[in-house]
Amino acid sequence: MRHRMFGKQLSRNTAHRKALRRNMAASLFEHEAIRTTQVKAKELRRFVERLITIARRNTLHARRRVIALLQDRGMADEDGELKDQTVIQKLFSEIAPRYANRPGGYTRIIHLAERRIGDAGKQVLLQLVEAAKPAAETGGSRRRRRGAKPAPQQAAPAPEQAAPAPAPAPEAQQEPPAQQK
Repeated sequence: MRHRMFGKQLSRNTAHRKALRRNMAASLFEHEAIRTTQVKAKELRRFVERLITIARRNTLHARRRVIALLQDRGMADEDGELKDQTVIQKLFSEIAPRYANRPGGYTRIIHLAERRIGDAGKQVLLQLVEAAKPAAETGGSRRRRRGAKPAPQQAAPAPEQAAPAPAPAPEAQQEPPAQQK
């Protein structure tokens, strides 16, 4: 029986599964998109989103928890030279602040048409989503409470006329009330 067991085994033992998950998560943080199979991507998504949620706190305890779960490896550029930044540093300095106001859903899975050569496994692209603009820039939330009045629409400024119309004289505007007989 598999009471309270969660996650896929992926035909690997525990140590191999953890190493696979760490390496794929580090590659995702480094490149911000990876190509893998559908089953691996669904398993990795849970792990990555948990790491980003922890990293959003940006405390020493959060940093130590992420290092314990992910390990830390240096990032390399296209030439194979090591960069000054590690995966953990990039996660805390660039990726986590990007999602500071987002309540989850940091990754997306895009299904690819071609199958993997050899076993014809379904391939997907797992990538980090773009950060949403703050509500102030987008004009606020689209959700409204029931019964709330909509915000007034700002009218576009009218083009200026060549000469404004003269105002009528004050005497012409007010007429005395007519007397009844």
